[in-house]
Formats: sequence, C-alpha cells, structure tokens
Amino acid sequence: MRSENVSESAISKAADALRRGGIALVWDPSFPERGGIVAAAASRTSDDTVNFFAGEARGLTAVALPPERAERLGLLPQAADPRVRAAFSPAPSDTERWLVTVEARYGVSTGISASDRAATILALARPDARSDDLSTPGHVHPTVCDAGGLVFKRGWSEAAVDLVRAAGLEPVATFSQVLGDDGELLVGDGLLTFAGRHGLPVVRVSDVLTHRMATESFVRQLSQATLPTRHGDFLVRAFENRLDSRQHMVLTLGETRSAEPILVRLHSECLTGDVFHSQRCDCGPQLDLALATVAAAGRGVVLYLRQEGRGIGLLGKIQAYALQDEGRDTVEANLELGLPVDGRDYGLAAQILHTLGVQRVRLLTNNPEKVSTLIQFGVNVAAREPLEIAPTDSNRAYLKTKKEKLGHLLTEV
Repeated sequence: MRSENVSESAISKAADALRRGGIALVWDPSFPERGGIVAAAASRTSDDTVNFFAGEARGLTAVALPPERAERLGLLPQAADPRVRAAFSPAPSDTERWLVTVEARYGVSTGISASDRAATILALARPDARSDDLSTPGHVHPTVCDAGGLVFKRGWSEAAVDLVRAAGLEPVATFSQVLGDDGELLVGDGLLTFAGRHGLPVVRVSDVLTHRMATESFVRQLSQATLPTRHGDFLVRAFENRLDSRQHMVLTLGETRSAEPILVRLHSECLTGDVFHSQRCDCGPQLDLALATVAAAGRGVVLYLRQEGRGIGLLGKIQAYALQDEGRDTVEANLELGLPVDGRDYGLAAQILHTLGVQRVRLLTNNPEKVSTLIQFGVNVAAREPLEIAPTDSNRAYLKTKKEKLGHLLTEV
C-alpha cells in the first residue's frame, strides 16, 4: 500500500530550486482567494531574483526573518493599524508583521536598484549580520515570522521561511505575492499557469507543513502504567502535544519496535459513543473491536486521540446532532454550522507511532483517507484491515453518509 509521497516530491523539487538560487511558487488551494507567493532563499538572492519579483510577480518584495534574528539586528515593527489585514489570513492576529524598511550600510548606492536590494537582502541573510550592517529607512521590507513557523501561524512569512529551512539553508526568505496583468492578486489556476510559464516548481502550504510534521517531533511521553481491561492487560502511555498541550492516550500490547507490520487503530475521541454508548454512531463498538482485535493478535497499538466529533469539539457535535434531528445528514450539519466536514489531524499520531518505534502498520480502519494521510506523514502502511460494525436502525443513515460522502469502505451498508 505504499504510494508516491506527492507532498515530499513537491518539497524536494522546490528545495532543489532554492539551493540553486532559484524560485518556487507557494500557494494554498484551501484558501484560493488569498493568491500565492514566489519565494527564494535570501542567502541565494541575486539581482535577477529581485528583478523577477518586481517585473513578473509584481507584488511587494519582502524578506521574512525569524524573530531572534530581527531582534539581533535591532529591527523595529512598523506602527500597527488595526484596520489593515493581510489578504492571506482570516484572523487579524495572523497578519504579516512588517518591520521598518532597511538598507545595507555598505556596498550600495541609491538602494533602489535590483543589485542594491539584492545586496541588502544578502546582508539580512548573513548568519553573522549585525545591526551596524544596516541603516533605516531603506528600500527592503522585512517581516518577522512566528518562531514556530507554519505549525503555529499559517502566514506567508512562515511558509517562505519553513520552505527555506526544508532546503537546509539559512532561515531567511525573500518572497512576494503574485499579481496578474490587471494588478490584482493572481489566484487559482492562474498561479499554476504563471508557474508553468516561468518553469517554477509549485508547492502547497500544506506540503510545507506536512514536511515539518514528518521530519520534526512535537510530542513527548509524560507517563506510563499498566491498564487491565476486559480484553487483557495493556500498557497505557500519556503523550502530550507540545504545540497545544493537549494530551493523548496510547494503549499498546506486546513489542512495538519491530520491522513486522503491527496492528494499529487511530481512534478519535467520541464521548457520546465511547462512554455513553450512543447509537447514533459506530465509535464505541469500533473501539471495543479494535481492543479485542489487538488482544487476539497479541500485539498492537490503539491511539486514543483527543479530537472529538471529527475535530469540531463536543459543543459542535451536539449542535450538529440538533440539525441531524431536523433531517440533515452529518456532512450537511457540519457545513451548515460553518465547521469542517472532517477536521481531524493525524500528523501527531504519526509522530507518536515513530516514537513507539512502529515501522510498518496494518491499519484498522474503514477510512482510506487515514491510510493516505499516514503515508503522507511518513508511516509505512503495509495493509488496511477493515473494522466494520453491523449497522443498526439508529446509525444506518449515518453509516450510509460515511460511505457515500466520505468514501468509507463499508460493505454492509
């Protein structure tokens, strides 16, 4: 069940281009109205790069810096205007954080030419750069990215710096949003046409974030103990997501550090189904069957992930139930509430599996999306094992929606 990791392939091509002093196009198909950017490594930026940004991309050329570098260089923020919002983010707190413009103190003339601006960008990118190397104001526009990058803030500065980091270069990025011939943001297929015309590799924001989740670890084990259950004695571990301090639980049986495929169940928390035995869903019976299956095999992992209601939370789920009582199906209810159909994240689950030493998995799931997502995060899925529960009068419509609208592999519906 191995498949080409499209995300990593895109990252690899973009990183290669940046290492050669080239340019990549970054966009976010999840939010097409926000356009896209061209990005380059600041340490590889030349006058040709600046000229391309100004003449072809047409947006404001900016340089994204990590906060510690901006502080070391003494770069101060521009005055904030609460009325101004970045086009990229729906939240005012997620706007690009612009710093006072700068100029290289040495080796430039007027500062406005492509070669002068490239010299200033190279000065910003030098690891030994000091505040004395710069003067202000100038013709180059720095921004400061979040210290946690895309993991904490879905901004252009973060996307550009994280992509440069993926290329193994100094974490300073040159970027510009892309405008069309009419001077407006270029969006959707227009961005892909632009990239094709100029021979630029294309990478999505989600590709960059996925690369970070697959190559870095944001989880830590807090404690472990024996947990006797009616299916046998499991080893229970508490893991913490260091990004949001949310805690997740993992039950294991037998040795997990093995090259042999091991049974794995990713079970998202369902308080109503797991605890109160709700008949609306099949969650409780699935959890019970997963534990029984692992116990019968004598080895396996059950991850209990704290993402209630497919990631919409307990309140959102109860609100969706109310709409389902009025005749909507589970997908229609979520959309009417303005919530994602499935907002679950399996990147941390993949990191927990890596921490446990799991090398290959037999995934207990009816959801093919879990398979492809785990593969995307670097987990070797050797096989998919069905975990189907016979439908009842209470959940038949729910399971039918999962099959028809979410692509779950259910043979009994």
